[in-house]
Amino acid sequence: MADIAAENALERVKEYTGRYRMQHGTPPLCYVHSFGCQQNVSDGEKLLGALVKAGYEKCGSFEQAQLIIFNTCAVRENAEDKVYAVIGDLKKFKAAHRDTILGLCGCMAQEKKTSERIQAAYPQVDLIFGTFAYPRLYELLAEVLERKKRVVDIEETAGEISEDFFQLRENKFSAFLPIMYGCNNFCTYCIVPYVRGRERSRKPEAVEAEVRQLVSDGYREIWLLGQNVNSYSYGFPALLRRLNEIEGDFRIRFMSSHPKDATPDLIDAILDCDKVCKHLHLALQSGNDRILKEMNRRYTAEDYYKIVEYARSKREDFSFSTDIIVGFPGESYEEFCDTKKFIKRVKFDNIYSFVYSPRSGTKAAGLPDGVSDKQKGLWLRELLLEQREVSTQWLSRFVGRTCRVLIDGKAREPGWLTGKNDENIIVNFPCADEGMIGQFVNVKITGSMNWAVRGEITE
Repeated sequence: MADIAAENALERVKEYTGRYRMQHGTPPLCYVHSFGCQQNVSDGEKLLGALVKAGYEKCGSFEQAQLIIFNTCAVRENAEDKVYAVIGDLKKFKAAHRDTILGLCGCMAQEKKTSERIQAAYPQVDLIFGTFAYPRLYELLAEVLERKKRVVDIEETAGEISEDFFQLRENKFSAFLPIMYGCNNFCTYCIVPYVRGRERSRKPEAVEAEVRQLVSDGYREIWLLGQNVNSYSYGFPALLRRLNEIEGDFRIRFMSSHPKDATPDLIDAILDCDKVCKHLHLALQSGNDRILKEMNRRYTAEDYYKIVEYARSKREDFSFSTDIIVGFPGESYEEFCDTKKFIKRVKFDNIYSFVYSPRSGTKAAGLPDGVSDKQKGLWLRELLLEQREVSTQWLSRFVGRTCRVLIDGKAREPGWLTGKNDENIIVNFPCADEGMIGQFVNVKITGSMNWAVRGEITE
């Protein structure tokens, strides 16, 4: 019944786009902008694909569009603040373009309090739908077009994952491919389980079919996505080995991995599979056991280090990157210093560190916190200086080696290009041929910095 309703709604939207084309000589334009993570980018590309399938044509700015959709992020408070600012700025635009539909979707829209705030304070928003409503896009849009009234759908539904989608990808050589949705971990600082729901995995044959199509279409890099890919229902190491058997010149990356589920089998699969990059992004969050317990991370610092030890016993310079939260509620300076010591012990190639940002609706938001944001900012600076020293020394291991690099754009230096090697390290090199972007090259590394390496293209 759901499929029939969706098909009927698609035809209703097509009727609108067909009439618009007849009246104006051009199709109606749509603008989709995604905030936040790679998962959101992938969702935004699917929304755009669905709209193009219904007769819209994409455009590069909201000023041109007859349909504007902001696909939102709720991980940090400042991400929401940006969205409020953007839709607030559109109030005058919407008043002057009454027939333009303004929609808000994604993680932020899924939050009940946020949805209620938007409905009360932002009358210019015509369509509000959460992360579970993406399959109902045509029904929601048809209702807005026909009734000319606001439509809201933030109902949480946990049906099967739909494989019937057309994804209009912006990048033509690197693709984000979700293998699962949702999260079961309930870390005390994180809103994701509340806005994405419980874990739901795509079937391996569906993932394989999509990867095969991407490789056939010329994609060189496939990113497997999930809030915790390690808990993929059908076995993540087995999926890596399965995808590694696909013929073609491409490489496989993935994120994010949770340390509690990172097993020796995962490390073995990474090292055994020639197409899987030799890098693991493994979110630490803190190097102190008490803070990890308060975060509900369900591992200790020593548990984490055992993963590092196992990987480095197999490959001495195996690459790790991580996420770290500075200034979690109740964290003391001494506990923060445990994190500084830990990053020196592990030798991360890169860290992504943030001052703790409270998210209402999470357990941590109600914890007492006696450290000022200014002080936490100073701690963050200390951490970054520590990591700078670590990475300056650690990245020097690549000097003299030849690395295979996927070129992904222009470097800061004029006449130079940039890309990443298998270890996910930025590699810069002199080359003025921008037509090589999206291709693999071999680069001999001649020098290192604290954030990247540089070299020269070789045969």
